[in-house]
Amino acid sequence: MKRAFKYRLYPTKEQIAKLQWTLEQCRKLYNTALAERKDAYNFHVKQHPNYYDEETRKQLTQELTINYHSQQNQLPEIRQLREEYQEISSSVLQNVCRRVNLAMNAFFRRVREHAEEPGYPRFKGKNRYDSITYGGIAGIKVKDRHIRLPKFEDIRVKFHTPLEGTLKTVTVKREGEHWYIILVCEVDAPEKLPVSYEDVGIDLGVTHLAALSNGEIIDHPRYLRKAAKKLEKLQRAKDRKKHGSHRRKKAAKQLAKAHRKVARQRRDFLHNVSHKLVNRYQVIVFEDLETANLTKRPKPKQDENGKHLPNNASAKAGLNKSILDAGWYMFVEMCRYKAEEAGRTLLQVNPKYTSQTCSGCGAIKKKELSERWHSCECGTELDRDVNAAINILRAGVQPAPVKRVLC
Repeated sequence: MKRAFKYRLYPTKEQIAKLQWTLEQCRKLYNTALAERKDAYNFHVKQHPNYYDEETRKQLTQELTINYHSQQNQLPEIRQLREEYQEISSSVLQNVCRRVNLAMNAFFRRVREHAEEPGYPRFKGKNRYDSITYGGIAGIKVKDRHIRLPKFEDIRVKFHTPLEGTLKTVTVKREGEHWYIILVCEVDAPEKLPVSYEDVGIDLGVTHLAALSNGEIIDHPRYLRKAAKKLEKLQRAKDRKKHGSHRRKKAAKQLAKAHRKVARQRRDFLHNVSHKLVNRYQVIVFEDLETANLTKRPKPKQDENGKHLPNNASAKAGLNKSILDAGWYMFVEMCRYKAEEAGRTLLQVNPKYTSQTCSGCGAIKKKELSERWHSCECGTELDRDVNAAINILRAGVQPAPVKRVLC
C-alpha cells in the first residue's frame, strides 16, 4: 500500500527564490497547455454539435490531435527553445501536462453526467500554483536532515517521523510562507487490529458532531465559530488596505495564517476522533450524505410581479457554515482509510427516513428540524440523533427492509 509522509522544509533565501521561480514557470506552462486544449475543444464542438454524446466522443477520440501524449512530446522542443525550462526537471514539466489532462477529463466527466454547471478548467492566476511534483525518484536523495532534489541543492527538512518504505513520488508544496515536502512511499500493509465485537452507527449533525447508536455524543468543537471575530477583524483590516500595496499583501498573509490554523485544528481533532472509533468498533456505519447538495444556496423566490420574497437565505447560510465547519466528508474519509488499514468495515447507507423512523417500532413519525427529542407512542423516548444512529446501524448490519407504518 502507499502512504504519504509530510515534512516541513526550511529552505534558504536563495532556495526560496528558486522554488518561487519554478512555480511561476510551471504556472505559465499550465496556462499555455490549457489554452491549447481549449482551442482544440472549441474547434471540435463547433464541428460536431453532438460532441457531448458518449458515442460521438468515442468516434472523435482519434481526431483529437491535442491530448496529454502530444503535449508531453512537445516538451523536449520547448526546452530547447526556452532556456528557462532547462533549469526545471523534465518530470516536473510532465506532471504539469498531466494536471491539465486530469482537469480536462474531470470536465468531460461532469459534462457526461449532465451537471448544471460543468465548469471549464480555469487558468491559474498569480500565486495560484502552489506545488510541483517529481514523477520519478531519479536524482532524489534523502539524508538525515536534508533532501536533494533535481536542479536544487540540499534543502533542510525536519523528519518528525521516520520515513518508511520505497519512495515513489515527491511533491514540494507552498502553504503561505511555509514550505512542505510530501513523500509518497510504498510500504507493507500494517498488521490488522484484533477483532472487536462492537458495531456502531453514527449520525452526523450540527448541534453535535456525531451521535453514536450506543448513546454517546461527540461534541462539535466549532473552531471556525470560535475564530469568527478574529477572522472578521483581519478581513476588515485587509479590505481597508490599498489594492496592490505591501500592507494589503501583509494583511492577506495574516488572514491566510488564521484560516490555516482553523483548518489544522479541525484536521487534528478529526484524526483523534476517527482513530478512537476505528480502534474500538469492528463495523462503522455512516449515512451516505451529499455535503455539496446540503450546502447549496436556496433558490430565490418571486411573486407574480417579480418582487423577491424571503427565502431564509440568511438562516441557510448559517447552517451551511456549521456543516462545513464540522468537516463531515473529511471525517468519513479519515475513518475510511483508517478502517481499511486496521481491518475494520465501514459502510454507508441511504439516509432516507433515518431521523423520522422510530428505532423501537419502525413507525415513521414526522418531525421538524427544531425537534431534538424523539417520542413515540410505543414508549420509545430518546435523543433524535441517537434514534437516527440506531436506524443507521440497523440499516447497515441488517439490510432487510423494515415495514414502516405511518403514525
